[in-house]
Amino acid sequence: MLTMTDNAAQVIRNLSSQVGESTDTGVRISSQSDGTDSLLLSIVEGPQSEDKVVETGGARVFLDPKAADLLDDKSLDADVDEGGGVAFTVTEQIPRQA
Repeated sequence: MLTMTDNAAQVIRNLSSQVGESTDTGVRISSQSDGTDSLLLSIVEGPQSEDKVVETGGARVFLDPKAADLLDDKSLDADVDEGGGVAFTVTEQIPRQA
């Protein structure tokens, strides 16, 4: 299942709070219907019925079924630049040490 860094969780919480007061607000990652493995990220007020929900530290990410498969072993990170622009990156998950 997709994981997210503390940075990503903080950015998602900040973005979600700007959209509305709903506790269901989060980021949705969905697959494009153009036949590629490209993904679309949007801020939404809640998950769709088929979405998988990933929650970390109060930050919610909703994944459509194809995005969930593509991101199953990935980690979501985020950076905010000096101008306030947000960039999300997807990396391989680091295996946990026993």
